[in-house]
This record gives sequence, C-alpha cells and structure tokens, in this order.
Amino acid sequence: MRHVVTIACALLIVPPAVAAEVSFNRHIRPILSDNCFACHGPAEDRGGDLRLDVREDAIADRGGYAAIVPGNPQDSEILRRILSTDPDDVMPPPRAKKHRLSEEQLATLRRWIEAGAPYEGHWAFQPLAAADPPPAPAGWGRNEIDGFVAAALAADGLAPSPEAEKEVLLRRVSLDLVGLQPDPEELRAFVADASPDAYERAVDRLLASPHYGERWARHWLDQARYADSHGYTIDGPRSMWPWRDWVIAALNDDMPFDRFTIEQLAGDLLPDATKRQRVATGFHRNSMINQEGGAKPEQFRNEVAVDRVNTTGAVWLGLTVGCAQCHTHKYDPLTHTEYFRLFAFFNGDADMNNLADAVEVVRGEIIGEAGAVDADALAAAEAGVAAARAGSGRRLTDWIGQWPATVSDGPANRWQTIAPEPPTAEAATIAGATVEADGQTLAIEPADRATLEVGVPEFTAPVRAIRIDFPADAASGSRSHAAAGIVVSEVTLAGPGGDPLPVMTVFATGEEKPGAARQAADGKSATGWKVVPAGPEGESAVVIVPRESITSDTRLRVRIEFAAGDGRLPRRVRIATTSEPQLAPLAPAANAVLTRAIAAARAAGGSPPGADALAAFAAVDLDQHKAEFDRAAVRSRALVGQALVMRALPEPRPTFVHLRGDYLNPDTKLGPLAAGTPAFLPPLGASDGRPTTRLDLAKWLVRPDNPLTPRVTVNRVWMRFFGTGLVETENDFGTQGSQPTHPDLLDWIAGRFIRDGWSLKKLHRLIVTSATYRQSSVHRTDLAAKDPRNLLLGRQNRVRLDAEVIRDTALVAAGLLARDIGGPSVHPPQPDGVFAFTQTPKSWPTATSGQRFRRTLYTQFYRSAPHPLFTTFDAPNFSQTCTRRMPSNTPLQSLMLANDVIFVEAAAAIGDRVAAAPPPTGSDPVAARIERMFELCLARAATAGERELAAAFLAAQGSAADDRAGGWRALARGLINTDNFVTRE
Repeated sequence: MRHVVTIACALLIVPPAVAAEVSFNRHIRPILSDNCFACHGPAEDRGGDLRLDVREDAIADRGGYAAIVPGNPQDSEILRRILSTDPDDVMPPPRAKKHRLSEEQLATLRRWIEAGAPYEGHWAFQPLAAADPPPAPAGWGRNEIDGFVAAALAADGLAPSPEAEKEVLLRRVSLDLVGLQPDPEELRAFVADASPDAYERAVDRLLASPHYGERWARHWLDQARYADSHGYTIDGPRSMWPWRDWVIAALNDDMPFDRFTIEQLAGDLLPDATKRQRVATGFHRNSMINQEGGAKPEQFRNEVAVDRVNTTGAVWLGLTVGCAQCHTHKYDPLTHTEYFRLFAFFNGDADMNNLADAVEVVRGEIIGEAGAVDADALAAAEAGVAAARAGSGRRLTDWIGQWPATVSDGPANRWQTIAPEPPTAEAATIAGATVEADGQTLAIEPADRATLEVGVPEFTAPVRAIRIDFPADAASGSRSHAAAGIVVSEVTLAGPGGDPLPVMTVFATGEEKPGAARQAADGKSATGWKVVPAGPEGESAVVIVPRESITSDTRLRVRIEFAAGDGRLPRRVRIATTSEPQLAPLAPAANAVLTRAIAAARAAGGSPPGADALAAFAAVDLDQHKAEFDRAAVRSRALVGQALVMRALPEPRPTFVHLRGDYLNPDTKLGPLAAGTPAFLPPLGASDGRPTTRLDLAKWLVRPDNPLTPRVTVNRVWMRFFGTGLVETENDFGTQGSQPTHPDLLDWIAGRFIRDGWSLKKLHRLIVTSATYRQSSVHRTDLAAKDPRNLLLGRQNRVRLDAEVIRDTALVAAGLLARDIGGPSVHPPQPDGVFAFTQTPKSWPTATSGQRFRRTLYTQFYRSAPHPLFTTFDAPNFSQTCTRRMPSNTPLQSLMLANDVIFVEAAAAIGDRVAAAPPPTGSDPVAARIERMFELCLARAATAGERELAAAFLAAQGSAADDRAGGWRALARGLINTDNFVTRE
C-alpha cells in the first residue's frame, strides 16, 4: 500500500545555491551515490530491483508509479519516499544509518526532475574535454593554468595571492622537485639574481639534477609498495634495490610515462626484452611473499595476484577495484566477472611466492653512475679476495720476518707517543676533548656515546702499527677506565683524502668473548673490543696493524668510535706509532709464542725467529685474517642484487570467477574467463586470435582514449605540489569520490600531458612555473571566509614534509649528506630493540662513515619493523599500495627531532659549522652566525624577533661570546624542532 504524504514546503523554495542550472554529475550523482546507490546501484543484490544509476530503470513504470517522473516532481516516488515519516516506507531506511537529506539537497533534486531528469555518464569515465584556457589576469598569470584558477576565484569574488618571497619560493621548489633544501650559497645567488627568468632557470637546474629522480622515485615507491623484505611474520630480507635504481634512472631520463608504465607492467613480454626492461617488472614483484611453514602456496599465489589487480587499479585507474573481488561493485560499474577478467592478466604468471625468477644486476649497471662497479671489476675483486685468503698466513709470517736481528727485551720502548692534533668540531662528537699538559694525552669528559677523530702530525719514518692506550687514572676513583666498561666499537685509519687505509690485523693487551680485539676493526659498529684492564699499574691498549706501511708523507687520521653495546667513554686516551714491524702489546697467546721465538733467536746468535716459531705465531690469529677476507668478499657481493622479475608461463592458467572471492570456490558453470577490461571504459581491442597478456593491459592503460590514466596521474602530480589534488579523493575516481574542483583545468592538463609525449618533467615544469604554484601561502581572512579549505587555490598550501625529506633536510643543513646515487640499502643508526617484537630478529649492522648519511630513500625497510623514523613520521608499512601519505602532528615527532641520534648528530654538526665559520669582516659575530644558522636550517634570513630570541638564548647558554659550539649546537636542536623546519611553505 502506498502512503500519501504532503511534500514539504521546503521543496517549493529553490535556494540561491541551486538557482543556476543543475548538473547531474556535479549536483545529483553525489546525492544519489551517498544515499541510494548502496541498495539501488550496480550491485547484483540491489533492493527492489531498482537501479537509480541507470535512467531507463529509474523512470520505468512500476505498476502505476515510477521512481522518477521527468518534469513532475510531485509524482516521483523517490521524493515521496525521501519525505515519508513512516519508518517502513522512508528512504533511505533507518537501518542504513544515513542522515535525512537537507533542504538544499531536496530542492536540488526537485529542480533536476523539473528539468527532465537528464543523466550524464560519470565524469571520470568520459573522454577528456578540450576546453580552451580562459585568459589569466594581466600582470599575474604566467601560463594557461593560471587562467583556469583565476576564473574560478573570480566567480566567487576572490583574487589570487601575490608571489611568495624569493627565499620561500626557492626552498619550496627545491623540496618539491629534488627533496633537498637549497644551501646558503644557492639561496644567496638566487635572491641576488634580478633577471626575469631567474626562477625558470632554477627550475631547469633542479629538473636536471640526479636528485630529481630520487625525490620522485619516493612517491612512486609508495605506490609500488616497495620494501626490502618479504612481509608477513618471518619478513625475510630481499634484494629489490636494482628495481629502485631503475625507477630513479627512468625518472632522471624523463622516460615517457606510457613507456614507464609498459616496461613496469610487461617489460618481460616486450620483443627481445633487455635486462633493464626485465628489471622494470619488479614493480609487481614488490608484493609480499609468505615464508611461513604452514602457508598454502596456492592460497598465497592467489593473494599475490589479487594484490596486483588492486594495485594496478589504484595506481593507474584511481579506482577501488578490490571491492569487486567478492561481488559486483556496489557503487561503480565494475562487475564481479570483470574483476576476474582483470585477474586473468596476472593469473598466467609463474609462481611468485618463491624467489626463483630473478635477474642478477651489478651496481651501476642500471643507473650507469661513474665509478660504479661493473661485472669485470667485480670478478677481479672476487679473485683478489680468494688470493688474499689463500695467502693470509704467509703474509703475516713474511711481515714478522722483517724484524731486525736484534730485538730489545721491552717491546713497548720502540713505540713513539705522538702529540695529537686536538679533535676538530667537524670530526668529533665528544664534547670537551682536550690535550693535557703533557701534550700527548687526550682528556675526555663523560658521555654515553662518542666518536673521536684525531689527526697525527707528520712523522719521519713509515708507520707499521698504531697503538691506542687507555691509561689508568687513579685520581678518578670509580670513574677510572677499568670500571667504566669501555667498548671500542671501531677504529679506522684514513689518509689525507679521507680514504680508509686497509687493516691487516688487530691485537690487544687482553680480550674476552664477546669483545675480541679483532671486532674493533670489523666494519661493524654493533660489535667492538671490550677493554680488559691490564692491572692496577698497567695500561690497557689495542694495536692496529695496517695492511701496508703508512708513508711519512701521509697525513694520518685515526677515528675511534666508542660505546657499542653498554660501553662508556674512557677518561684518557693516548696514541703511539712504531716504524718497526713489531707487535706490542700482543694477544696473550701470541705474546707467549713470540717471547719463546725471541729467546731462541738470541740463543742462536741473534738470528730472526725460526720458521716454526713464526708459523705458530701466525696460526694464533689466522682465523681473524680469514674472517677479514670473507668480509671483503661480502662487501664485493653486496654490489650485486638479485632483482626479482615477472615471468609469464608458456601456457596461462585457466581463470574462473571466485564466488565470494574464495579461490577454493570457482564458478565452473560460467567457465574459464578470457582476460579483459571493464566495459565502462574504452574496449581493449582485438588480439588477433592470441591470448591477451599483461602487455595488452599495459598498452590499454596508456592509450590516449583511456581517460582515467592521464587524469589520475596528473591529479597525483598536482597533489604533490599543492598538498591536495584537483580531485581530493585521489585514490577514488569512482562515483563515491570527490568532484574535481577545476574539471576543465584537470582535463586540459591531462590532454597537455599526452600531447607533450607523456613527459613528467614537462608536466612538473608547467605546474611549478605557474603563478598559481608561486603564490604566497600566507593566510588571508577573505579566503578563509569563502573558501576555508583553499579548494579554489587562492593561495599556496603549507605542506608537511615526508619522513625522508625531514631527515635529509637535517643532513643537508649539517653538511653530512652523502649524495651518491643508487646501490644496496643501508643501515643508519636506529634504537636498540626495534626487532624485539618480531618473529625473527633481524641483523642491523649500523653504517659508519658516508653510508651512515645516505639519503633516507636508501634506508633498509623491513615491513614488520620499519625504522622508527618512518613509523613516527607517517610512512606506510608498504604491505599494500599507498597513493597518499596522511600526515600527522604528534608529540612523538617532536621527541624524535630532539633526541634521535641522527638529529642530535646533525644539530651538533650544524652548530659546529656555524661556530667554526669566520664572520664577515666588521660584522657582529653573534648576529652573523645567527643569520647563517637560519640559512642552514630554514633556508631564509631570520626575522628581527627571531634574531633577538636567538641572541638571548645563546647568552643564556654562555656560549655566544666566543667560538665554543655548545650554545650553537643547542640552538640548532631548537630550530630543527620547529614547525618551520618540517613544513614546506
């Protein structure tokens, strides 16, 4: 029985907001999609056999009434049911838990029905429109983008914002294009450049930078769910960095996006596919691999294929295709059957739950960087390792055999204690390390962790060994070195250019396990020599023997890293060298053998130790030498990656619809499915009788008549530059997604993208050189009143930096960033215990020297336990595709910026750079250094208020009046922990 109700008076009033022509896509579809399509949309289980997304069905006669009667709102059942107060009759029903439509929405529906209820296809599925750009305001617009934006602003009585200050502009475009903040010299040169094309030239320089590929690779890696591990609870490591290097190189080379797509989805299927094209298919080898003992291979093979379908749909089509895995999509016209036609493209590939399909790639083979290891060099290195391993015992014997015929009884008296150069601010993280009055002993203040780098003055004879003593300090009582538990994590020797000098062996006065002497030079900061006290009157010491003698014209530097594990710093350190091939002090077992050899030599008339004695001595430490050469082999092999790639089976598997998405329940009645694409998009086209493949799918995605790929791609690029896309729901271009704020602009840029040969660099240049992008981000009250979310783009948006960019910015400011491109992932410092709650603890050999400061893009990423930087600053876990990171602002982020080791080290280096730099002649030293501090940290000058606050802070620290770095380090820590530092204006 139909209930008769009175139509509310509100329907008779048309608000000004809908007085203009009503658009189905812009005004009506969102109302129906939000409130009706769940039951009356494309889904097969729709209510009442009524489809409101199809006009023919919506206006059909249903026994004397119709849901919609064009031109007659009074007789349209849809309005009667919406206005009903009967809970059994009203729509949406109470069980749907939807809000009742507003008066404005009801008036909009009425006006649309009065106009004849015209339908339109969903905007995103329609061909690209070819609207002409409106003229931009004179004196403001710089390209066609600005005409579209200015027209939308003018329609609301608004005007665009002026251009940002030059300092802000250069920092903005540098962070956006290369992910690195400009250094002070670049900034000053740009600000001083008054030429009209100064900004465009800066943009071209950034687009040509090799770091451009690194920045935009990070966005693509998010979408590809890149990680250095397999996932699930075992989460074993994997070698995917060659594919990451391929992405960096492709972006730097401005590979057209259509080719970029085809090679990643189907490079292995191209005729005469090259190694690079096969490596490109690593995009879909980033899916997780289950190594659990009870895992069912067929189940997880199907899950991997599902992941690839869903990822492809999200990345290129911007659709939630995964909703159709179990049933026909409730909101978009993607059927359950069409989903498994897409599934068929990936169901014909080899079993990807194993590691069999891989391509061996040598570092530099993909990127082609200068000086990178190639296959021949790698083979030579391996041969050298083998030869060195075979001759390790002989080398040590020969070295000892150079001893003079006469040897003194006291080996220690042949050591010469040096007068070290005081540690420089750039080279040490020990605060207050000073040289004592004897000119030979370094006194060190207590701390938890530290690295000390000391220069050795010129010496007259070759150095064959370096001894590091830790003198006992009776005056320090309980703080003596013996009670402090000193651990020497790593000792490295370097020549004048900073190049490391290879170490042959390490000895100590005493050692225990764990904590053997050789661990002080094993290349691992996580291990070290645990100092064993030599007795109340003795001195503990370690001796480093270089592989080759250090010549007298070499400026030697000794770098000592303390406090691996639970160690502490020594109170005092002394360094000595010897020019004689003599080892003292020695490991106790070796010392006993050598003592006997010396005694036998004297008894025989002063000849060198006999061969037997030397062999016995060499055997004591032979295992150490073998371990050393094994480590060299590992380092050589680390330059090779086994890049996982896609491989199609000779005969593809049959594909069935999985009822309710269950692979164990195939719909055999429907029969096997051919691979195919959704009917609501342009057809795939004929395949000339052959089975369709991933290559057909890839080519279809980037066909000019496929409107989704260019729209989705352009919208995501826009989002990177403005924080929000022209379509806010960048991951959902379906009927539930947002309408574009500037539909004509979106289609115009998408068309331009195709006409420009799918060039990402041209697209990026077009956007960043527009006046729209160059606007100030300063808040405006008129915009806040009419457009509080800045959807009309009356100003630029402030954007929070990604986790990787925050760390990289700190390293740039500190002058520490290692800028080499590509290669295996690295292990910067991270807190202990990260892997405590994982099923299988992972090895994390903390990087030293330059590897410690590589770009964060290269940090090893374990899915089960990412580096805390990523989890704190909103990076995803990459178990599935991430097309947009959701930024947050939490207290934990501030704590990490203040206390994490990398930010503490960066702040110390920044403070030291500022304190060490001589101020300009005639300037106020404190004011000049404050200015440089702001340039380094924020890439801009300090305001008057900031200068005043900084000067007061430094005065309170007691460090501003001289060149001591303590106060400047503290100021740097403060600046790193500001919103200005972590935000792009």
